[in-house]
Amino acid sequence: MADINGWEAIILLVLGVVILGPERLPEYAAKLGRLVRQARAMAEGAKGQLREQMGPEFDDINWRQYDPRQYDPRRIVREALLDPSPTETAAAAAAAVPTYSTTLPTRDPLKPTPFDVDAT
Repeated sequence: MADINGWEAIILLVLGVVILGPERLPEYAAKLGRLVRQARAMAEGAKGQLREQMGPEFDDINWRQYDPRQYDPRRIVREALLDPSPTETAAAAAAAVPTYSTTLPTRDPLKPTPFDVDAT
């Protein structure tokens, strides 16, 4: 989960001892352990509730596709930059922009802005 190497863990432990002190450290470690257990129980409860509500479709879901670790920003940018036909994409986007008729009435800037009493 957390990408912490050995040295970072040692530094965090030393900081915890210094900041909390050796008297209060076991108390806070126990509280952290309870918090982690409660979070896991809540996650399992939510997963069980979702499985119960979805029924057999729950087992058919490919959970790996929803894993946020697979979304590497560098890969996404690289694929976007190496897109073989950016002009076709731009042409399709330009075609999707709605065009407005030139026969629409334009507002005279010298007149006051229209106000609808019933709209507010």
